[in-house]
Amino acid sequence: MGSQKEGQCYIVDENDQVIGYKPRSEIQSADIYRVSGLLVVNEYNEMLIAQRSFSKEYDPGKWGPAAAGTVEKGETYETNIRKEAKEELGLENLDLKLGPKERKFGGHNYFAQRFIARISKDTPLVLQKEEVAAVRWVSRADLERDVREHPDHYFKSAPSYFEGIDE
Repeated sequence: MGSQKEGQCYIVDENDQVIGYKPRSEIQSADIYRVSGLLVVNEYNEMLIAQRSFSKEYDPGKWGPAAAGTVEKGETYETNIRKEAKEELGLENLDLKLGPKERKFGGHNYFAQRFIARISKDTPLVLQKEEVAAVRWVSRADLERDVREHPDHYFKSAPSYFEGIDE
């Protein structure tokens, strides 16, 4: 987990059981891999969304969950999202609630495990510019409207990523 070379990602079967490993750059469309995502919600029930860096190979400049990552060998969904939250947003020691796990198909073929964390809107964030261009707090209604009106601004999976926070 900590070397500069490309990490090995889990390749799993239809039941999310590990069947092998591949570097991320070698994952093919038929391979199923693991992704973790983080929804961050504040005391006003607003969600923190993040805009991917414009230098990213996949989905540059698109808006999505506060943090996300591909789970690498030696990580669990939870350890991966804790690592990503710290790297991308400077958030540590989050009280994570397990959210839904979904199977995604299409150009990318993966299991996505979501986690939900609540923080104060005043919590300082330290953005990793190589990963995150910007963040913003948004209400559920405003986000749903914007995703409908400007779907090209968001990850294709955006509508499902923002579910599960109405508590």
